[in-house]
Amino acid sequence: MLSTRYPYMYQLFGAYLNEDSDIWGDTLPEIIACYKRDCPRENQLGIIDEANSFINEHPNDLDSAFKKDYGRNFSPKLWGYTTASFLEELKRLLST
Repeated sequence: MLSTRYPYMYQLFGAYLNEDSDIWGDTLPEIIACYKRDCPRENQLGIIDEANSFINEHPNDLDSAFKKDYGRNFSPKLWGYTTASFLEELKRLLST
């Protein structure tokens, strides 16, 4: 279950990167800026750790694993990213 395995990413996708994401902004940086204002630094660092874990757990099937876990609600391609570039951008935005 994603909510227990990746609770911080689950929160981000459930609350910010969903069909209502335009409430928070029009671009990934705008949405993540809202998330950073609303959530404690611990949560932000948790997403970075979870993204690293997800990448490390799926070195050969990152796209299909991401689609399986998040594809019903979110697609990096719709935002102009590959799965790998999206996760790297997410980590970059949260680390600054």
